[in-house]
Amino acid sequence: MDDVRERRGETPTGSRRAFLRSTAGVAAVGSVAGCLGVLGDDSPTVLGEPDRQFDSGDLPYPAWGERVPDVTVPAARSDREVSTRDVTQPALYTFFYSHCNTVCPVLISTMRNVQTHADNEGYADEVSLLPVTFDPERDTADRLGEYADEMNVDADADNWTFLRPDGPDRATAVVSDAFGVTFRRTHPEDMEMYMFTHAALTVLVNGDGYVERAYRSKAPNEDQILADLKQVREA
Repeated sequence: MDDVRERRGETPTGSRRAFLRSTAGVAAVGSVAGCLGVLGDDSPTVLGEPDRQFDSGDLPYPAWGERVPDVTVPAARSDREVSTRDVTQPALYTFFYSHCNTVCPVLISTMRNVQTHADNEGYADEVSLLPVTFDPERDTADRLGEYADEMNVDADADNWTFLRPDGPDRATAVVSDAFGVTFRRTHPEDMEMYMFTHAALTVLVNGDGYVERAYRSKAPNEDQILADLKQVREA
């Protein structure tokens, strides 16, 4: 199944972006992951196919059974890069900007709570937590350090890495084009305190680089994520 994402990559992204925009507010999409009915017994996933109405190939974001998008993004607070397909343990991705006052704090808090649970239960070295900013102009290394303190995140832990694309164009390529998470500035370019409207997505990827679950929710179910992560870790 290694060619699933490659086949998706040959499809023009415009139709996927249009699909996301047209379904961004639909509850049926908002709380479920993708499925790919053709995988059958050859599925590269640990978790079973989720029960919902869309196939993975019809969704604008990477969903169940598909490979994680092949992108390399700098780590914001260290001199290294993270290549998504080189991550060899279960990983959680989410997409945010630090000046958000609504959705993003919930997404980051969910990941922080996973980090805390991992520390308390002794599997901190078995999961990678990879939040990706789509506002690299303001989300500098210093700003993300402050944000970590605000959110009570241990950003110095080995399992937490803020990812920061190199500039707005690269943020669009990684977050919107690759991961299917649309975002749009709500104010003109010359306004310092601009905000974004954006979709919400948290993605659980197994150690082989395949998506186990895509949680399309502004308030992900933390208990469900922990239960899913436990199955993936222990497989």
